[in-house]
Amino acid sequence: MRKYGILLIICIFQILLSCTKVPVGPSLKDILSANSKLQVVLDKYKDDSLKYKSAVFLIENLPFHYSYEGEPLDDYLKLFELHGKGTMYPDKVLDSIKRACGPFHMDKLEAKSDIYIDPVYLIENIEWAFKVWREQPWGKNVSFDDFCEFILPYRVGDERLEPWRERIYNKYNPLLDSIRGLPEAEDPKYISQILMDTLHKAPVYFTELFSFGPHYGPKVVDWRSGSCVNFTDLQLYVFRALGLPCSEEIMLMRGNKNVPHYWNAVFDKDGNSYRCSILDPTSELNSPDNYWDPKGKVYRRTFSVNREMIRAMGKKAEERHPSFRYPCFRDVTAIYAGSKNRTLTVGPENLYNPLKKGEPVYLCSASFMDWTPIGWCLYDKRLGAVFENVEGQVVFRLGTYENGSICPQSDPFLLDRESGEVRFFPSGGREVEVTLLHKYELYFEPFVRRMVDGVFEGSNDPHFNRKDTLFIIKEFPERLWNVARVNSARSYRYVRYYGPKDSYCNISEVAFYTSFADSVPLKGKIIGTPGCNGLDGSHEYTNVFDGDPYTSFDYVQPTGGWSGLDLGTPRRIEKIVFTPRNRDNFIRTDDEYELFYYNDGEWASAGRVRPHSDSLLYKVPEGALLYLKDHTRGKDERIFEYKDGKQQFW
Repeated sequence: MRKYGILLIICIFQILLSCTKVPVGPSLKDILSANSKLQVVLDKYKDDSLKYKSAVFLIENLPFHYSYEGEPLDDYLKLFELHGKGTMYPDKVLDSIKRACGPFHMDKLEAKSDIYIDPVYLIENIEWAFKVWREQPWGKNVSFDDFCEFILPYRVGDERLEPWRERIYNKYNPLLDSIRGLPEAEDPKYISQILMDTLHKAPVYFTELFSFGPHYGPKVVDWRSGSCVNFTDLQLYVFRALGLPCSEEIMLMRGNKNVPHYWNAVFDKDGNSYRCSILDPTSELNSPDNYWDPKGKVYRRTFSVNREMIRAMGKKAEERHPSFRYPCFRDVTAIYAGSKNRTLTVGPENLYNPLKKGEPVYLCSASFMDWTPIGWCLYDKRLGAVFENVEGQVVFRLGTYENGSICPQSDPFLLDRESGEVRFFPSGGREVEVTLLHKYELYFEPFVRRMVDGVFEGSNDPHFNRKDTLFIIKEFPERLWNVARVNSARSYRYVRYYGPKDSYCNISEVAFYTSFADSVPLKGKIIGTPGCNGLDGSHEYTNVFDGDPYTSFDYVQPTGGWSGLDLGTPRRIEKIVFTPRNRDNFIRTDDEYELFYYNDGEWASAGRVRPHSDSLLYKVPEGALLYLKDHTRGKDERIFEYKDGKQQFW
């Protein structure tokens, strides 16, 4: 979504920059030549050294920032506003806005460089930033450098510019009146924790469905809707409006998913940073090195461009990958990886082609079937590619940037998080049989884990005051249809599934059978605990017996929910088949699937099939990196290997 703004910036650079070998950006003089109105800002602060330095800091970095304008942007904002009311599911919101306004197209928006920013807007921003920095007791423990990067900036992304500081300050500053006079208030961390506690209490309306447009600006503070990047924005606006330094942390590609990931960091009086997110289960400020997610590389977003990185890469802008062309971020992997921080070395013998000394080599992470650069180093002919500050438990491959795209230079490999060892995925090899049950990591199917300790019960008492246990689920189900054998000689009129504690009785489908050989389930009157979560009453207990594995029960209370059948007369139960609540990533009958394996530098197809059950059977080279694509529906798919008879996703 940023490519139009980047292209605009490149055009401006071509006009402004002299023909130096490695230009790192236009000079202050060049920028003032492009927009002479900005001189007003410098003139205003010529007698205030800190404000003058702040103005120079902002102006020198204007070329690296931009916003989107255009009528379609108003339609895009309506998505977040409507979803933020909490009355409609995001897919319904998207359908509603699309019907009313038509489909959204980024190419209909105009990217406007911040070089042409209104000087009055810039001055107002500087005045408010200095006001909160100087008036708040914690401001004395915020360095000028941190102030410039994490309080002073007038924008958080590529949002449309509008005034925001005064409104948000007036909304949240009074909440701190009772603690402002405490000695602890001089520590930004102390205030940050209290503010996080406050922000964490209000509802959030999370969805990734609208992540196809730009940042939507300070209205996120009111609407509280969107994805992780939007909630990161929310915290930036609130903290910076109160003079609290706050940064955006980013994985250019999440270590075990196909998209970037964002969260926040705040700081204490000594400049140490602490991880936090409004989307976390708790509001606690955490040490960065206890973040469990596989990361690979982590960067801290800055307002200033990383000129040192540009110089070190030694390439002109068009010769660098767009992610590292004008990097407004710095590498903070070390503080997140902690003791697991690694120096990753891939020797020349593991590369496809000989490379030139000093050639930039990119460390790439998987995104669907493609590879996205997340780090870089300069090639050393003796050692190979040596990357500093890398965390493992991520599958990487190396590449170079040639003719506008990444050119693969190595086979995929896994960097082990605990040992630091590198394991390459082989090409070729003997064929082995693999049985596939899903196309995406079950970790991201939280509902399956809620079934552990769930119990199936039988009774001849409609209230289940006297009941027998038929089967207890001891491990989370790994497939769509799961079969349990019941060892009981008794007969029961009433049978049910009772959800374990804090599970919301999440289950999709249950069928009871008299004989293990039966294929037709028992019928009866559906009974259970009424009431469900959600906005449209679509997750009631009756879903458990509707024959559809993609509808489910989500009880309104975390504990105490159940769904069952009154069979009319006592019947013996010998078999139970059940389906966990799921996000539709198990194998679907009659969908068209294609399995790919990585071989000799590219994805090779193992064939297309339409299964007649909830599993797929293939033959592939042993140890290969795999990818299962559903051509019929869905988008959640991820690289994996087949190990010890199971799919191991990376």
